[in-house]
Amino acid sequence: MMTLNRKITLLLITVACGILAIFMLISVYAFRHLSIASSTAHVQTVAEIVRVLLTESMINGVIAKREQSLERLRDIRDLRTVRVVRSKRVNEQFGDGLAREMVPDEIEASVLADGRPRFELMDEEGQPVFRGTIPYVASSRGTPNCLQCHQVAEGTVLGAVTIELSLTELRRQAVYGALAVLVAVSLISLFAILGARRLMLPVGDTATAIGTLVQAALRGDFKGRVQQRTKDDIGDIAAHANQLLSFLDEGLSQISARVTQLTGRPPKHDENQLLATIDMIDGLADATRFKATIEEDETKTEIYERFGLLLGRRFGVEAHSIYEAHGPKQLTTISVDGEIGGACRWCDPQILVRSEMCRAKRSGHPVDAFTQPGLCFAFRAEGGDAEADPWRHYCLPLIQSGGVGCIVQLVARESEAAARLEQIPYIQVYLREMAPVLEAKRLTETLRDSSLRDAMTDLNNRRFLEQYVDTLIASARRRNSPLALLMIDLDYFKMVNDSYGHDVGDSVLKGLADVLKQSVRTSDILVRFGGEEFLIVLQEADGDNAVMVAEKIRARVADFKFHIAGGMLQKTVSIGVAVFPDDSETFWQTLKYADVALYRAKDDGRNRVVRFTPEMWGDDTVAY
Repeated sequence: MMTLNRKITLLLITVACGILAIFMLISVYAFRHLSIASSTAHVQTVAEIVRVLLTESMINGVIAKREQSLERLRDIRDLRTVRVVRSKRVNEQFGDGLAREMVPDEIEASVLADGRPRFELMDEEGQPVFRGTIPYVASSRGTPNCLQCHQVAEGTVLGAVTIELSLTELRRQAVYGALAVLVAVSLISLFAILGARRLMLPVGDTATAIGTLVQAALRGDFKGRVQQRTKDDIGDIAAHANQLLSFLDEGLSQISARVTQLTGRPPKHDENQLLATIDMIDGLADATRFKATIEEDETKTEIYERFGLLLGRRFGVEAHSIYEAHGPKQLTTISVDGEIGGACRWCDPQILVRSEMCRAKRSGHPVDAFTQPGLCFAFRAEGGDAEADPWRHYCLPLIQSGGVGCIVQLVARESEAAARLEQIPYIQVYLREMAPVLEAKRLTETLRDSSLRDAMTDLNNRRFLEQYVDTLIASARRRNSPLALLMIDLDYFKMVNDSYGHDVGDSVLKGLADVLKQSVRTSDILVRFGGEEFLIVLQEADGDNAVMVAEKIRARVADFKFHIAGGMLQKTVSIGVAVFPDDSETFWQTLKYADVALYRAKDDGRNRVVRFTPEMWGDDTVAY
């Protein structure tokens, strides 16, 4: 690429050559024009001298010696030829003249014919010659005049004189003059070019240096500086450019350092620092937007699902697992390869019940099996290490409330591990933004669970039933399946408190809650309804099945021995059974019917199961 200095130099040389060319053209034209003009005047002067000479010779009677007079005119400088020709009218009056005057050439004949002068620039043997043929026209002006001797009318052409002038000396002088001017102009142009180059060289060098630094800056290198060559405006430009580069370098370094602290991604020597910083800032901005989005999600599951989609769409991570810690010993599979609640695929399923097998859960530090294959023994992958391109993994623990709250496992082929490793700092940014939101959701769920659970027995409380009943009824109606309600009351519980104290009473309630948990399915709902009353909602159970379950519960409680200080204690329960919608179209009315059946069981002697019948609702003996 041509530099500015070269362009300016080439421009100046072109201008100088153009000036010299124009000067040469003007010189040639001026020489020709001047030569013709001066030669024309010279010829006209000589022609007038010849006319006067001939007139004087005629008056003095020496016209016969005119040839000698004409020969003397040749001594005039640069005058080569003087020849006179006579017209026919003169010959008719005075007779034939000299031989050389009698035969005009073509030009002279045309001059004699029309009386107009002819001028011509010729080249003879390489020498420039100017020829002029001037007519002599009869005139009555002056004394003496032509008509005094010639018997012709005024205006008649009497003859013509041909004069040839050599322009060799004139051309030589013109050439010497042109060369002198050419040399002078060339020297002036040369000094002008050198002076201009001296003035423009700092401009071009500064422009080139700034261009080089700009290219380096585009690659993220702001360390270069421009040499300040002068103290004029160009020097100021160089100084200002250096100040700008220094400011950008310092500012970008600070920004990069801060962003590196946020992302944990160390800078590389061979990367474009500017583009890397922009990329990291974009990642931080996207992570901030991600946080704002998940803050509006309702549950932790929605957050995990959104994060799984992010891994696939932004980072191209399709194979991954997300585990959540439940207590000190257990892990729960949240998502596997984007499938919520999927089965454990990339790890030994034993980590779900023995979380200490998970290296990330145990240590609380990232597990980099991308660069250290086999680092975690719990990792399992289809095909194993025997494949040409085996699977590798990287586990990122998410710390919540001082412990590992969840673990994100990234899985990739060995050929993709390096690229995935480059993405880890950016993924960690999202995890850091996600951690407080997950923690807030966890605390919210904990608070919600605490408000919906009985603190003593860890069973659902009546408030939970009130909030969940609409969903429960809608689900039952959608499946067209009944709900059996078992209202359970501990017989003679007041006697336990009175005889053994409230501590023993609380222990008995806890023991009863454990028996009830073991007696129903996980899909059934167990509620401490109040005091010593418990409610069990059996899903998809008709009246007969409900009575069978109730009898099983009654028998288990009767056989159960409650451990108290100083011995054992056995208790019984009474159970009332009602079925929705068989007994009533409304849930709460069905619950009243179950309560009616419970009190009938108590009235009938306790330690029994009673199925509600319509007659009980109208029976005045039923206490409600």
